[in-house]
Amino acid sequence: MNQWEFMDKEYIWHPFTQMKGWNENKQLVIDHGEGVKLYDVEGNAYYDGISSLWVNIHGHRRREIDEAVKKQLDKIAHTTLLGLINKPSAELAKKLVEVTPKGLNKVFYSDDGSTAVEAAVKIAFQYWQHKGLPEKQQFINLGDSYHGDTVGAVSVGNIDVFHKVYKPLLFNTKKMTCPSFYHSSIEGINSEIEFRDFLLQELEDYLKENSDKVAAMIIEPLVQAAAGMLMQPKGYIKGVRELTEKYNVLLIIDEVATGFGRTGKLFACENEGICPDMMCLSKGITAGYMALGATMVTDEIYNTFLGEAAEYKTFYHGHSYTGNPLACAAGVAGLELFEKDDVIENLPPKMAVIAEHIQKMNTMKYVGNARQCGMLAGIELMHDKNLKIPFDSTLLMAGGICQTARKYGLIVRNIGDVIIFMPPLVSTVQQIEEMLSILEQAMQEVFEKVDLHSNIKFSDPCAF
Repeated sequence: MNQWEFMDKEYIWHPFTQMKGWNENKQLVIDHGEGVKLYDVEGNAYYDGISSLWVNIHGHRRREIDEAVKKQLDKIAHTTLLGLINKPSAELAKKLVEVTPKGLNKVFYSDDGSTAVEAAVKIAFQYWQHKGLPEKQQFINLGDSYHGDTVGAVSVGNIDVFHKVYKPLLFNTKKMTCPSFYHSSIEGINSEIEFRDFLLQELEDYLKENSDKVAAMIIEPLVQAAAGMLMQPKGYIKGVRELTEKYNVLLIIDEVATGFGRTGKLFACENEGICPDMMCLSKGITAGYMALGATMVTDEIYNTFLGEAAEYKTFYHGHSYTGNPLACAAGVAGLELFEKDDVIENLPPKMAVIAEHIQKMNTMKYVGNARQCGMLAGIELMHDKNLKIPFDSTLLMAGGICQTARKYGLIVRNIGDVIIFMPPLVSTVQQIEEMLSILEQAMQEVFEKVDLHSNIKFSDPCAF
């Protein structure tokens, strides 16, 4: 054990990590990165197959972003947005308004995805107070949804393994059916179109009777990422937008994971041509360089908060590092690279390679459902793919595959028995081929061990 691993295990409590398992296993210590690769302190190279938890867009040590941050550092590292303006936050806000769906004209900065959602929840609640409809307090969310880890964000989430223990702390929401056709068990529903229509009818039936008490609906568009890359039926978010408009309910789109090119468009909601009332952004907003969140809102929402001080319409919410100049400088540089390098225009051949491998993986014995949306993919394991019988969770199957992939130079992460693949957008076709070939090799190796020893247990690099 090297000195950094010793210090880590002695002093650090890792997020979403069972520390008993973490401390019992050898862990990687990353020294530096270059492009789409990470290098450990022993000099070993690894493909960053999860973009350092879905944040890295343009690769590590990207010169243009490095220089933008260094240039800003030579001026000032931080100054508050309470009573002051800094150049990078103003410049990034202008760019965000220009590239997000038309109508989202105001930017409220925060620190990460959770805080972007937390702000959206509070804004939605206060908006209806200002509109003279204080009874509109309820939030609608989806089964198996995840929107972050602050109390408000957890309240509008719905993943029991993460959230069940905190239920006494949370406010109540109305949960709609998880929009994943593969995981649906509704009788008489035989196609994605039928499933989509069922979901939208369920929502409309509820709104018909209850819209007078509903403040907002919050959804991740196209993909519920932290639930295991669960894919939604085509046309679903467009239908949701139509219904929320019809019944006077705000729509909050959480693009923390799907935004900044991950689905093949700059933002996922562009795939169905919608504009929400609020959009939550983080992760790729700084291309993986610095922590930053943003909540985009319409003029209609923003204007209800305007008034005299004595009216108490102010949004009393903020963070010490709101609009941090270093983070915003990285964000500006990252958005400029989308234009300079034609990042979105260059995605189709990369997405096609992922699709080819996803098709191949779906023929493998223990793959229940491999699925993809743009540059996002999830490979869900099943002990019996035909009957959809999962593996015993104590076997740590997906974790074993992630551990095996590391031996061959690929870092990926699992959520339960779903392996997540989300490479940096700038990965070349050849690099994506190499990453997925390594993953398939690791899967095959683990599957063969399972065939030989049905009760085998694996170590999990994530100790999840």
